[in-house]
Amino acid sequence: MKDYQKAFIELAIKHKALCFGEFTLKSGRVSPYFFNAGRFQSGSALSALGSFYAQALVHSEVEVDLLFGPSYKGIPLVAVTAAALSSEHGLDFPICYNRKEVKDHGEGGLLVGAPLEGKVAIIDDVITAGTAVREVIALIKSHGASLGAVLIGLDRQEKGQSELSAIQEIEASYAVPVVSIVKLEHVLQYMQGQNEPHLVETIESYRKNFGV
Repeated sequence: MKDYQKAFIELAIKHKALCFGEFTLKSGRVSPYFFNAGRFQSGSALSALGSFYAQALVHSEVEVDLLFGPSYKGIPLVAVTAAALSSEHGLDFPICYNRKEVKDHGEGGLLVGAPLEGKVAIIDDVITAGTAVREVIALIKSHGASLGAVLIGLDRQEKGQSELSAIQEIEASYAVPVVSIVKLEHVLQYMQGQNEPHLVETIESYRKNFGV
């Protein structure tokens, strides 16, 4: 586990973006943990978060031309990631995001920001069922752009309706990498060092049933 991955987990726990307990997911599964990037609610937290996303993208070495943030959570994520890539890595990417509904006044339209073109990196917090990201991929392709990568905060490493995870299905269907700041295995590794044997056992038991 790299230093920035450990720091990301610590930040997520501090801001309760990563919580432990019992959480009923949309699938009906009761998960012992939950991740919600909407919990990063201050300037310092978002600044650090953007730095972690930027480091994950740079470390992945994927080549993209534009960063896209799906509404709503993806909008602040794409903004802070682009800012960190510029200030910390000297990489000046254009950004774009979508509205939930088409605007019929002012500049109008569904998209805000740079033209949606070239190889696009989608930036979001998690992929659960994969439905939302597939809708964004369809939007990208409808504008003549192509998908270069998907960048998320946490890979739950959890199977969907098949033996594959939603992330594995996205990677297989579109032949692109899904890059994450951390995977569940990193969270487990971190918690093992925090003297939390019961929590580790609970997560490992859940992963045995639903992990990939």
